[in-house]
Amino acid sequence: MGRMTATVDNQAGTFAVPIIDITPYTAHGDPADRAVVATAIDDAASTVGFMQIVGHEIPPAVIDEFTAVMDDFFALPLEAKKAYRTPPEINRGYAPPKSESLSLSLGVESANRMNDFFEAFNVGVESTAHPELELPADQYAANTWPSVDHFQAAVSAYFAEASRVAHTLTRIFADALDLPADFFDGYTDHSLDVLRMNNYALPPGEIEIDGELTGMGEHTDYGIVTVLWADQVNGLQVLDHHGVWHDVAPADGALLINLGDLMARWTNERWMSTLHRVKPPIVDGTIERRRSAAFFHDGNIDATITTLPSCVGAGSRYSPITVGEHIGAKLAGSRAGQINPYARREAQRVRQAMVRGFGQQ
Repeated sequence: MGRMTATVDNQAGTFAVPIIDITPYTAHGDPADRAVVATAIDDAASTVGFMQIVGHEIPPAVIDEFTAVMDDFFALPLEAKKAYRTPPEINRGYAPPKSESLSLSLGVESANRMNDFFEAFNVGVESTAHPELELPADQYAANTWPSVDHFQAAVSAYFAEASRVAHTLTRIFADALDLPADFFDGYTDHSLDVLRMNNYALPPGEIEIDGELTGMGEHTDYGIVTVLWADQVNGLQVLDHHGVWHDVAPADGALLINLGDLMARWTNERWMSTLHRVKPPIVDGTIERRRSAAFFHDGNIDATITTLPSCVGAGSRYSPITVGEHIGAKLAGSRAGQINPYARREAQRVRQAMVRGFGQQ
């Protein structure tokens, strides 16, 4: 078990994204080795807000089959993909290019309203997975499965693996925050989890490539933790504490991990949900294809998030909120264009970042 660091150089200097081997948690390591991992997670969550993990034990064959069916779906004609659209309040199915604006989830007006050029396909936990509970059908909606060979089986297999990794990470989080090992279990036993598959390539001539082109607008993730598989293609950028954007791509075999707004609320911003965006990777005047798949581990819809007692300090920056209220307002921003009324702190952070660094390309 080891810990490495990936560095990215740009005009502002060196930006380090830690690479952390979580094998002691996936292979029953001893307490001393687990403590090293928990400390590394705490350091990354407190400073960068992004990290990479290896030792996650997702079989390469599962990832290969998953990415193959994702490719098959996105290769369909646009009109065929649009048959799998759902209403904005249902976080399932297909989202075509320029139908969302992630910046609006922050409670800040965006110059590029509904101008994110990525296309996506979402699946998530269904209410039928928890028949003993009365879960809202709109939040735990039935999945829409496209007529693509092996799509449902391959995506479901990856979904299960990503869910396992997310639950492993919350165990590590509990150790890092000096909480009981099962602390997060009661908040995530019917978690509102969604897997979003993203494609950043468009047919030639469909859009004009100019300085206003946005792959995915600046945003923070909504829930507890995000497990991201991504191509090793430039595009993802992370904002540091100095207001400088840095390119980030995963190391071989690594998954990118970042924290969501609910974890920032829980820890009173000891751990931060870091602003990030996707810029179009343009090579010789054309957009180079980029793919990613984000597994959002968001917590139980009826769970109330309040600041951890150990993180209150001089006072909490956040009022209590349920996962359902928080996620609902975020999705109303990104998918329906409604300004988020609960994102006062997030809006303040993004406005400050806009002053410092959003002029960078």
